[in-house]
Amino acid sequence: MLEQMTDRLDFHAKSLMLRSQRQQVIASNIANADTPGYVARDFDFASALKSASGSANGTVATTDARHFSSVGVQAGAGPKLGYAVQTQPSQDRNTVDLDRERAAFADNTIRYESTLRFINGHVKTMLSAITGQ
Repeated sequence: MLEQMTDRLDFHAKSLMLRSQRQQVIASNIANADTPGYVARDFDFASALKSASGSANGTVATTDARHFSSVGVQAGAGPKLGYAVQTQPSQDRNTVDLDRERAAFADNTIRYESTLRFINGHVKTMLSAITGQ
């Protein structure tokens, strides 16, 4: 029973950590918008969360011989960064699209805050169950 309660908190904690890392990557892109030759970076949040929420060795546990084995990120490793596709050619070969980056920053901020609310709600529910209210 306790594992089920802590598993949900662990999942949200990993999600919060990845949201924070993505926020840093997006902020770095925005900060380098005027740097000649800078290539914007980002990572696929969904696949990074799947890799992070695997078992301790970074892979999903298999319970049957017919399950596929998966290759994930090793424990403690950050998400794999990719390069953003250039949407507007520029003379200085900078690939940062400020409109896209600002939208991604705002979207990630909202999702970060909603994850915090999920954690707060879960903790309040656990406390009310423990105290019997």
